[in-house]
Amino acid sequence: MKISLCMIVKNEEELLQRSLSNVTRYVDEIIVVDTGSTDRTQVIARNCGAQVYDFPWCDDFSAARNFALEKASCDWVLVLDADEVVNDFQVEDIRKVIKTDQDIVGRIKLINLISDAMGEKRSTERISRLFNRKLFHYEGAIHEQIVRKDGHPFNTAPVEITVEHSGYTQEVLRRTNKIARNITMLKQAMEKSPEDTYLLYQSGKSFYLDKDYNEAVAYFERALALPINFSLEFVEDLVETYGYALINCENYTEALCLKNFEKFYTGSTDYQFLMGLVSMNNGEFSEAIGQFSQCIDNKEGKVEGINSYLPKYNIAVIHECLGCRAEAVSYYQQCGNYPAARKRLREI
Repeated sequence: MKISLCMIVKNEEELLQRSLSNVTRYVDEIIVVDTGSTDRTQVIARNCGAQVYDFPWCDDFSAARNFALEKASCDWVLVLDADEVVNDFQVEDIRKVIKTDQDIVGRIKLINLISDAMGEKRSTERISRLFNRKLFHYEGAIHEQIVRKDGHPFNTAPVEITVEHSGYTQEVLRRTNKIARNITMLKQAMEKSPEDTYLLYQSGKSFYLDKDYNEAVAYFERALALPINFSLEFVEDLVETYGYALINCENYTEALCLKNFEKFYTGSTDYQFLMGLVSMNNGEFSEAIGQFSQCIDNKEGKVEGINSYLPKYNIAVIHECLGCRAEAVSYYQQCGNYPAARKRLREI
């Protein structure tokens, strides 16, 4: 089993060393495609053993990704970005997946470190990043997608690679200005496809990360007004992020519309927790406590703590608001070292 790491970069001197250092031992070669760096990015890449190629930026992420794939010598490629660090790489599991099916696309576990109006949080998702470059390539100028070259459908499988992504933290967002770049590119893409639900979703996400929640709501509502497949992963995230955007806008009554999606996401801990927040902010405290209670010890969600300390913390907040001090203290104590809960315990 041989794997080429493929990465496109621009001015990533602050992050690149750590990213490449953590993955070098697991791959057979490193391909770094630079789209116009003016800092030490290329020097760092070469010092880490990478083959570095220049690619003139043309406002098309797929073009840059596919150029990197062409430069790889191994059939199988792992695609990472400079703001992603490999924390776990189970070689035997990956070898088994690759030997089982050449047509499969491996989905790594991506842990996103996110800053939003509700503070810092960790959100986990599976994302397609390991595949055979002879069979697959990228399409789409922004938020590019892996597709088979022959256009046929394909299967995916989880692979035991865990990666931590820091690109959504406030420090990185400020330094890279990538939200503004993404919004510009998404607007250009939507001039050609104004009713593309995926582009509308990504636009809403970009505005959400930029804390422009009203604009995020507008894009999410445009997407949800179109025919949509609620079983798709990005659609579930669309619904949930729409809900958080409404809460951040303090449009609590409007957020009650999220009850319409319950039939699609009855088994989702993330959805159940979101509905607890919606109920709580609408003064439906008994219903909120019931919804948060269902999250506790339920299956793991995308957001860290969503089946443990986060619902307990919100139940404690409700009890405190109702003047039930003993119950509030009990639930705050069950939150372990969650900083917000420790703070409330000191204050009450």
